[in-house]
Amino acid sequence: MKKTRLFACMIGMLLAGTALQSCSDDNDNAYVYFPSSRANALVTVKPQGDDKTVVLQLDDKTTLTPLNMKQSPFGSKEVRALCNIRLAEQQTDKYNMKVYVNWIDSILTKNMAENMAEHNVTQYGNDPVEIVRDWTTVAEDGYLTLRFRTRWGDDKPHVVNLVADDPANPYEMTFHHKGNTSGPVSDGIVAFKLDKLPDTKGQTVDIKLKWNSFSGAKSVTFKYCTGKASGTPSAALQSLRPTANVK
Repeated sequence: MKKTRLFACMIGMLLAGTALQSCSDDNDNAYVYFPSSRANALVTVKPQGDDKTVVLQLDDKTTLTPLNMKQSPFGSKEVRALCNIRLAEQQTDKYNMKVYVNWIDSILTKNMAENMAEHNVTQYGNDPVEIVRDWTTVAEDGYLTLRFRTRWGDDKPHVVNLVADDPANPYEMTFHHKGNTSGPVSDGIVAFKLDKLPDTKGQTVDIKLKWNSFSGAKSVTFKYCTGKASGTPSAALQSLRPTANVK
């Protein structure tokens, strides 16, 4: 089966895709384009112990055991990843399913950025961007994963950050974007680790996400409970669907 190109780690730099190929997230000034290939699962890649055996966390209840991937292709890092997987024929546990991985690639996985108060815009940018509502925009498994859409000008990297900018409400945060927005429209995807947020202790709270869109200020609310998924269907596998901008 001919391998497809999966991601670009820098604008204008495509990685020739192969199965189990990774995209380094060491550089916070780079993030990936949304893949043109058909992903059917968004997972957290969790290496297990020193031997780097791996499980794929699909949601708060479901893990996937890859039969053809004995070690994480991303080393000891825990990362979010898009993948295309196939269920094995014999299943004994619906919450721990055996799968074959056709391809997998990490997405940029970042910590939340420090709140610089009145310097946030100067530090992190306020260039326009749209948040895309589809199954990959979700708060789950301790991460806020966002598919976004913007214009990509020149070859300089765009930078995205997530900042909890209201000390009185740590669940209100801003998606900051810095980059040249004079070029063609395309999508990217990034995951932010939410471990800096207070533990909700089993309660469901609202995460309010704000951003500067091409038509002005916008916001959207995610239901969030530490350790539980929200905003995504509970089915194990999803097909990539048409997208629409969050209003």
